Amino acid sequence: MNILMVLTSHDKLGDTGKKTGFWLEEFAAPYYALKEAGATLTVVSPLGGQPPLDPKSDEADSQTDATRRFKADPAAQAVLAHTGKLSEVKAADFDAVFYPGGHGPLWDLAEDRHSIALIEQMIAAGKPVATVCHAPGVLRHVKGTDGKPLVNGKRVTGFTNTEEEAVGLTRIVPFLVEDMLKANGGDYSKLGDWQPYAITDGLLVTGQNPASSEAAAEALLKLLA
Repeated sequence: MNILMVLTSHDKLGDTGKKTGFWLEEFAAPYYALKEAGATLTVVSPLGGQPPLDPKSDEADSQTDATRRFKADPAAQAVLAHTGKLSEVKAADFDAVFYPGGHGPLWDLAEDRHSIALIEQMIAAGKPVATVCHAPGVLRHVKGTDGKPLVNGKRVTGFTNTEEEAVGLTRIVPFLVEDMLKANGGDYSKLGDWQPYAITDGLLVTGQNPASSEAAAEALLKLLA
């Protein structure tokens, strides 16, 4: 079972002068859930090397069992420090792909032609794609085999407008995940802010927020079983 994990390389939060990147919990929780299920993991990003970590995800109140485990795990840290290049991987080599969130993907992966092509090829080959929190944003320009937006008519979730408002970035992000999914014809649903919630529709798994990371990974494993 070969699973690809795709992380952002984008580290600027608009023109605020602040840093962003990927969200630690959204990498760490799926990383361990998938690894423990026997998956061989390959981690890539658009630029390769060490992806930028959203500093907020490193703060004390954002820590979870998975992030604490990661911080005590030099092998996992080494994997993260040496990600491959997204442009150099082939959909044919993997059984599934998982996209952790953080705000970074809204700027780079949502517009990245290699990412868009990868997801389209995975779906066309009958292989599952999982995204969590802001990562459903990577589906923005992805088309299904019918030529319509991939999320069109599918049950999906992702970071909510009210969650974005709560973190004060509604006017900073290039687009709102909830609005984009609805605009592309997704049958969007959500639970209360910060509640764990993941949905599977066909080959597509989407999770609402950081708390949904593990649930999204478990949903992906179910599809692979």
